Amino acid sequence: MSPAPSPARTRALTAAVLTGLLVAALPTAPGAAAPAATTVEATEAAARHRPTPPHVVGDKTVPVYSYADAIRESVWVETRADSDGDGVRDRVAVDLVRPREAAAAGVRVPVIMDASPYYLCCGRGNESERKTYDAAGVIAKAPLFYDNYFVPRGYAFAAVDLAGTARSTGCEDVGGPAEVGSAKAVVDWLNGRARAFTADGRPVGAAWSTGRVGMIGKSWDGSVANGVAATGVPGLATIVPISAISSWYDYMRYQGVLRSADYPGYLHSYVNGRTDEACADVLARLRADSAEETGDYNGFWAQRDYRPDAGRVRASVFVAHGVNDLNVTTSQFARWWQELAEQGVPRKLWLYQAGHEDPFDVRRAEWVNSLHRWFDYWLQGLRNGVMDEPRVDLETAPGTWTTQRDWPAPGTRPVRVALGAGDGVTGTLGGRGARPGRAQAYVDESLTEAELVAEPSTATAGRLVFLSGALAAPVRISGSPSVRLRVRVDRPTTELTARLVDYGTAERIRYDSSEGVRTLNTESCWGASTAADDACYRDTEEITEVSDHAVLTRGWLDAAHHRSLRFSTPLRPDRWYTVTVPLNAYDALVPAGHVLGLVLGQSDPEFTETDDRDATVRVDLGRSELILPLAGRAGLPAVDVAPRVVTAPADPSAARTTRATRQVP
Repeated sequence: MSPAPSPARTRALTAAVLTGLLVAALPTAPGAAAPAATTVEATEAAARHRPTPPHVVGDKTVPVYSYADAIRESVWVETRADSDGDGVRDRVAVDLVRPREAAAAGVRVPVIMDASPYYLCCGRGNESERKTYDAAGVIAKAPLFYDNYFVPRGYAFAAVDLAGTARSTGCEDVGGPAEVGSAKAVVDWLNGRARAFTADGRPVGAAWSTGRVGMIGKSWDGSVANGVAATGVPGLATIVPISAISSWYDYMRYQGVLRSADYPGYLHSYVNGRTDEACADVLARLRADSAEETGDYNGFWAQRDYRPDAGRVRASVFVAHGVNDLNVTTSQFARWWQELAEQGVPRKLWLYQAGHEDPFDVRRAEWVNSLHRWFDYWLQGLRNGVMDEPRVDLETAPGTWTTQRDWPAPGTRPVRVALGAGDGVTGTLGGRGARPGRAQAYVDESLTEAELVAEPSTATAGRLVFLSGALAAPVRISGSPSVRLRVRVDRPTTELTARLVDYGTAERIRYDSSEGVRTLNTESCWGASTAADDACYRDTEEITEVSDHAVLTRGWLDAAHHRSLRFSTPLRPDRWYTVTVPLNAYDALVPAGHVLGLVLGQSDPEFTETDDRDATVRVDLGRSELILPLAGRAGLPAVDVAPRVVTAPADPSAARTTRATRQVP
């Protein structure tokens, strides 16, 4: 469970943001610079006398500005980097949409910003929208609904092409300093600390901006928001990272195990908007510095790990993530969330049952309303009570939502669950467990996930299975489980995998099919439209099925990295080692009558790549355990013999392809 946040720091951060909002909201003449910082007393006094802008009614913004007549323009912001080594600082393209009437009246507006590598190569959102431009090169369509919805409500929208992508110069360094710095430079420009130019080279400022910026984005876009927040850049008031990365090492390496070969190079090439020659040196460095031959965490990955800099975050954070996301796994949000909590960062969380999905396609109306209120509070300074509500919105079953005070669920505690030998085929979870020294062995068979977890009461080479008794009451798992194993391995290393499985019939989200969301033929509209950029999107619904079991969460470890991810320690075949396999964070209520299972395997070709196969692993059951984060009083029943569990046999057609190990965030 995350430690309690520091109330003093939370109050200080919130007060600083709101003070800045009061200053920034003061109307200015067009072209005037932002007012200097002042005392809280003077700011509040000025705020009492300032006129309410027309887009604010009570405690919310309303659509009063014309979207069709909005100012649309492109600028190129100069960064501090020369990532392509051409002797000229990189310039990132920023396409802006902002209310014309507010500009004419001298009413400055905050900015919602989505910085992405995908705007021209690949598209954004469920319908893969790309930017389009008119004959003069002016932005005509920005993907997603943010500009359609928020510009009429007194916001500007900035769609930023990251360095080395689309219309920007420089080179993509995949989560690194050039990428993060390119988005940070835009925040700096919006606050008068960086230069920008029009297409014909004329300098251009952003006096129309309050300087308050909210970054939002799914997947890679949201990862950039995390990275920029971790720089502590002034002016970034909030971020909304959706299914986002907080450590690129953990995205491309699973505890020392390669997720896919040449992953940084693949991602660079996937989004590269420059010629191959322009960024050849950057690509070569990505491949050379990422330590693929060892799987080690090194300086390259430290540059792409935002969690240690959580203490620098000045922005509030609204996280959204699917608990069944197999692309950007849940450890990405959970470890970031914990670091933010320790620093007292104001935050909010949505967790839902789908996979790698945007909540806009899971719970659309409620998401838009929540986002609207969040931005109104943090960017417009409207005291609408959003921070007085429960911090977490949680989908507990398909279409069933609840709220709670925090995450993990308040009262969650680590529960150590013993492993027992059972009948020699299927082991047990819970009760006294085996005596120390009682061991079982298994040989790597490179099983698929379906083969690993189906028919757990049947002997299957290549796995060890442990089952609880039938649950007497529902059991709530909330947080990050782990498995502590005492092992002896006959090779210098092997991949160790663990899966936590819910055995029992229930209706579940089919996150292996379109991430658990089906696109319908109907549409709903979220904002104003033009002929080039409509605000209407096809509706969606969750895909569900009734199944007799489901994998809740997974974990991987290269055994030679059991001491540290920074170096490997080859195993000796005559020695026993204690290793911990961390599982991805999860939240689930396992129903009464169901059986909880732990399944151990080795090489995992659907999820990872390794040449370390065919090992024999002996597990000392009496010195091994499952550690579960449980909320409430219910736990696992004591059991000496595992119950017999029958499932449908493994379906070979359900196997993920090897290609799926190399996804794009």
